[in-house]
Amino acid sequence: MLNVVKTTRFYQSTVTAIKWAITASLLSAASVNAEQVGSVDTSFKLLGANHKIVIEAFDDPKVSGVSCHLSRAKKGGITGSLGLAEDTSDASIACRQVGPITINEELKDGEKVFKERTSILFKTMQVVRMLDKKRNVLIYLVYSDKLVDGSPKNSISTVPIRPW
Repeated sequence: MLNVVKTTRFYQSTVTAIKWAITASLLSAASVNAEQVGSVDTSFKLLGANHKIVIEAFDDPKVSGVSCHLSRAKKGGITGSLGLAEDTSDASIACRQVGPITINEELKDGEKVFKERTSILFKTMQVVRMLDKKRNVLIYLVYSDKLVDGSPKNSISTVPIRPW
């Protein structure tokens, strides 16, 4: 009987921990809010929105003078319109110097600059920044990950740090 009670408590605490993790991942906002610049339809759907490619823009929050543009696939149809579809891992990024580059805070390699959910649970598209000190270049990497198994699909963009 004691083992059943211990197992039940362990199960309940595990379920509670998982619920908290899911809640935290759903409530966590992206480091930066992206602005949708435009989109193109890629496939017609009779019910719900069409499948499309969206283009979004964001500025690096710790590096003034750098802006990035992302293109990514977004599923349509009924499940896509309801936010229940899982978007594909296809994404591309282009970052450019748009003004004098000023590093406002200490940069950490692999730091998340942008994060967006691409399914109702567990899958996100992320942009991380790295600094190549030897070449004086900022590197931005976009990739998709899942709780269990991510995707190797990725894209990078580099921005040389030069005087304006």
